[in-house]
Amino acid sequence: MIGVVARNIVRIVFLVLLQGLIVNRLDLWQGLVLPSVYLFAILMLPVNTPRLLLLLIGFATGAFVDAFTNTLGLHASASLLVAYFQPHILRFFSPRDGYEAGQRPTVKDLGLTWYLSYAGALVLIHHTWLFFMELMRLTPFFHTLGKILFSSLATLVLLVLGQYLIYSPSERRSG
Repeated sequence: MIGVVARNIVRIVFLVLLQGLIVNRLDLWQGLVLPSVYLFAILMLPVNTPRLLLLLIGFATGAFVDAFTNTLGLHASASLLVAYFQPHILRFFSPRDGYEAGQRPTVKDLGLTWYLSYAGALVLIHHTWLFFMELMRLTPFFHTLGKILFSSLATLVLLVLGQYLIYSPSERRSG
């Protein structure tokens, strides 16, 4: 149990640092694409993570990203929203046999189509909240919609790549 907690803490710290020090500094398509790799930390938590712990981890992860970006709670609120909806999305996309205790929502265990549906729904929720709250208005609607869609697509690509990078080739062959 301690190993799982330590692994998750290291993953969260690494992803927040990656987001704050590298990804946020990228200027992709003149700011139209802003991937959120730190979401990987929330999306990779076991499916039976207690609700309160999930919300605390979501808030803390977003708050640390806010500290890097000086956005005063914007990422914290978006991450908290993802943590809130994660159990609902997991239930909606639940396999016929359900989930095993301690199972992580991964491409390896549940398949690429399932993961794209699960992660895609949560990433769209996150980016929609993040970008509309950043503006606090709906006037540049189509520009913001484009930013949501392109950023979500870039985030999904990075999340799937991350899935394949965290498993060794021998683990992928047997699974």
